[in-house]
Amino acid sequence: MPTRAVDIERVYDHPGAEDGFRVFADRLWPRGLRKDAFHYDDWAKDLAPSTELRRWYGHDVAEFAEFRSRYLAELESPDGRTAVERVLELAGDRSIVLLTATSDVEHSHVEVLRDFLVELLREFS
Repeated sequence: MPTRAVDIERVYDHPGAEDGFRVFADRLWPRGLRKDAFHYDDWAKDLAPSTELRRWYGHDVAEFAEFRSRYLAELESPDGRTAVERVLELAGDRSIVLLTATSDVEHSHVEVLRDFLVELLREFS
């Protein structure tokens, strides 16, 4: 069975796209956007880093390695696993598109989350 794709898109890039299972994975709603400004199938706030971790990181690229480690620990926690399993169940066999409003995707939680999901899906395929 082929591994399902897990992609990342910014909410501003393809707002009407309906490819795969589209998960808005930020804890906070993007400023200035209405709830119907882009297409998403689920708003998985519980997949985003905790408020404490998000505030600690503050998108300081120098802290990304430590942020990654702390966020992976949150994803591995019982609550994190429950959130991940819920999204995977909702997605079914569809590919997953992680949506974010962040401008620096490469140093964001969705980059870590994508890698985590890809590895998890690889284990189960």
